[in-house]
Amino acid sequence: MYLLSAFLFSVRRALIPSCRAGLWALWMAGVAVMAGCANTSPPPGVKAVTPFDLQRYQGRWYELARLDHSFERGMTDVSATYTPQADGSVRVVNRGFAAASGQWREAVGKALFTGAPTTGSLKVSFFGPFYGGYHVAALDPDYRWALVLGPDTSYCWILARDKQLDAAQRDAIVARAQALGVDTHALIWVTHKRQDPAHPPH
Repeated sequence: MYLLSAFLFSVRRALIPSCRAGLWALWMAGVAVMAGCANTSPPPGVKAVTPFDLQRYQGRWYELARLDHSFERGMTDVSATYTPQADGSVRVVNRGFAAASGQWREAVGKALFTGAPTTGSLKVSFFGPFYGGYHVAALDPDYRWALVLGPDTSYCWILARDKQLDAAQRDAIVARAQALGVDTHALIWVTHKRQDPAHPPH
């Protein structure tokens, strides 16, 4: 959710040379390896949402837009599911369709609050001890959409409970992102046309 994936890929290849699925483990690991796998602070001038309610935030979100990074390049139909755990951590499951391989991919990670659980600032790991920041910079009062940033404004995701937003909502979120310093002209809008086999229709 999240990056410097090339760095982590080189580390992972050195540690586990036989793991050819390593690159996939980096998908959304930008959230886990941003800024040299160490920076878990929000971007300068950005404050994470307070109050934040994990019980309302949990569940599945669809990735509607993102800034381009290699770990997620070419992915469509992307979703993230957050599940609170008994130890206070959050299980993170990211899924998406890789057009290049024609396959669904999944990455499982863990998130921890960096401070009070009433503030939407977490650190996420998809690979061992490497964590990176995940900061909810704006959030719909009804928890229908979220604007998430990494350690700087080159990492930005727009998430929603539904696969699309109406034009007014979309424009308002983009304006908020732009006000925080995000290059919104570079946003990639994610298509959602496939049915994820892990989430069959009810």
